[in-house]
Amino acid sequence: MNTWNDPSLPVGRRVDALLAAMSREEKIHQLASFWERDEEADVPAPEPAGTGEHDGDADASDPAHQVAPMEDAFKVGRQGWEKSTDGGLGHLTRVYGTDPISVAEGAAKLERLQRDVVSRNAFGIPAIAHEECLTGFTALGATVYPAAIAWGATWRPALVERMAGCIGADLHAVGVHQGLAPLLDVVRDYRWGRVEETCGEDPYLVGTLGTAYVRGLQAQGVHATLKHFVAYPASKAGRNHAPVSMGVRELEDVMLPPFEMAVREGGVAGVMNSYSDIDGEPVAASRHLLTEVLRERWGFAGTVVSDYWSVRFLEAMHHVAGDYAHAAALAVRAGLDVELPETTCYSHLGAALDAGLLTEAELDTAVRRVLTQKAELGLLDADWEPASGVDPQRDLDSPGNRAVARAMAEESVVLLKNDGVLPLAPGARLAVSGPVWEDVRSFLGCYSFPNHVLSRDGGRTTGWRSATCPRRCAPPTPARPPSTRASASSTGAPRTSRPPSRPPRPPRSPS
Repeated sequence: MNTWNDPSLPVGRRVDALLAAMSREEKIHQLASFWERDEEADVPAPEPAGTGEHDGDADASDPAHQVAPMEDAFKVGRQGWEKSTDGGLGHLTRVYGTDPISVAEGAAKLERLQRDVVSRNAFGIPAIAHEECLTGFTALGATVYPAAIAWGATWRPALVERMAGCIGADLHAVGVHQGLAPLLDVVRDYRWGRVEETCGEDPYLVGTLGTAYVRGLQAQGVHATLKHFVAYPASKAGRNHAPVSMGVRELEDVMLPPFEMAVREGGVAGVMNSYSDIDGEPVAASRHLLTEVLRERWGFAGTVVSDYWSVRFLEAMHHVAGDYAHAAALAVRAGLDVELPETTCYSHLGAALDAGLLTEAELDTAVRRVLTQKAELGLLDADWEPASGVDPQRDLDSPGNRAVARAMAEESVVLLKNDGVLPLAPGARLAVSGPVWEDVRSFLGCYSFPNHVLSRDGGRTTGWRSATCPRRCAPPTPARPPSTRASASSTGAPRTSRPPSRPPRPPRSPS
């Protein structure tokens, strides 16, 4: 048995032995990732054509019709499967959460990809599989929990921890190793479009609830990932990706404490950088933040993963890098270990090393962190198998999940004023008006599967029927009768069926 495959040995000894046996290219591949998705599909979800003043004129490549800033740049420079995995792979991106597939289909897809990754490197090292999980596992059929802004209204850390435990148990049961949550962003401007993903504007509240989430998720054997380090919601004019103009005192007193709490008290395993620059320095290239503060001051020992495409943004948006090799070198030297969601810049790390932009020791430092986590997750053990411990029949919307989702929703209700209407008198009738109530998706967080993925597959389609949802919001035939105990707005999504607008997709072959 190879030293690195022996679980009885100390993790550090196993990792050192493996690192010493690897070539430069094999090391670089451990910092890379791959996202198997339709290359012609919109990423992540541009404004649908035909929704503006001139129906049918919308163009996803037009910046005026893009949901995510620089969305037209997301497909540039991506590598195919063969090149991405020829020597190994660090991460697999959203195997379950990219398309509306069943748990069984997702499990089969993950097993296929992992077997191929293992076969394509001399050491048989699998990849870390990550998924989004802010409002629950972002996958078809999974319970949708209240958005994080509702967590803040509950002020119930124990309940948040319990909820995260449910989410982590589901992720672990289907072979997922890392969840991209929670958000520890402290709100400074309510015009910022991602406020609902946060717990609010108080650093102590955000840190307390975020740390509870970390504990709950990681207690199930799934690594949590703090987002977005740091000061992301303080962008100018509330614009996503905009620069942050903030002094050191405000950064230290308001923005950093929640992250420090989750590192010191929660023992979090992962951190994701912010897209923004702070006083002219992009966080993805900030050694001060990613190494001096996060690691040297707080003692963080996990991995830093990039927010999606943020390494490339060093060249394309921040203009601090001249090319992909330069961007990759800046990120690794700062302390950013893994490029997500797919490899663009990090495939040029060899060129960065040859040009003297990066040292072998700096590369080894990042690779050692990734291999350490793989060892701790059991991925280096001699008896590891892709299908081991994976339950392809896992119920992602169990009665237990729903009970926790309902409790979270009920605890989040805050009565600001009662002018005598409550409690409602027997026989009283209530009128609800306005556009929000007509679309049940308005009650779900933006990272819920119906909003994040199914919104691209038929407009208002959610994939399930709710007792409070107008008929036009639901498919004609649900997968099973919804629970009569509560509506979707209070319990999260009942089990979903595939939306009628899209036929089942078999797992695709690697491209």
